Amino acid sequence: MTHKDFTIREIQPQDNEKIAKAIRDVLIEYGVPKVGTAYADTILDTLSDAYEAEKAIYFVIEKGGNIFGGAGIKQLDNYDGNTCELQKMYFLSEARGIGLGSKMMQTCLQKAKEYGFEKCYLETLPYMEEARKLYRKVGFKDLDAPMGDTGHYSCNLWMLKDL
Repeated sequence: MTHKDFTIREIQPQDNEKIAKAIRDVLIEYGVPKVGTAYADTILDTLSDAYEAEKAIYFVIEKGGNIFGGAGIKQLDNYDGNTCELQKMYFLSEARGIGLGSKMMQTCLQKAKEYGFEKCYLETLPYMEEARKLYRKVGFKDLDAPMGDTGHYSCNLWMLKDL
């Protein structure tokens, strides 16, 4: 299977239930705390609504009507600068290791540039080693402290990239 078997497209309301399950399944697989992470986010169940804001978008990975993951771009919460956050980038195991992460990253960062953001921020966890390798490969640098206030206090690794 290659990344060409999957489609990256903008989220639709009918994807909400499937993407919420996919994200929670990934978090369970990694043994991530359910409190202070995306797992507890009530917006997971209505994700398409959360990205109806200006300069916000969420993409899903689809194959055969099933959703295998996604990622989004949105203004960083509680932060004044012209900085977006790469949000909720999670892939089920079937969608990993075949180049989809790089393709999704390009898609999201291109959109962030189009929206006029100057920097892109993300928060991650120590368990997500493959993800951190990808983030570094595309130019994200480690930070010593969080920016803004996302409410994800269990996410204790922070990264930033100049767009």
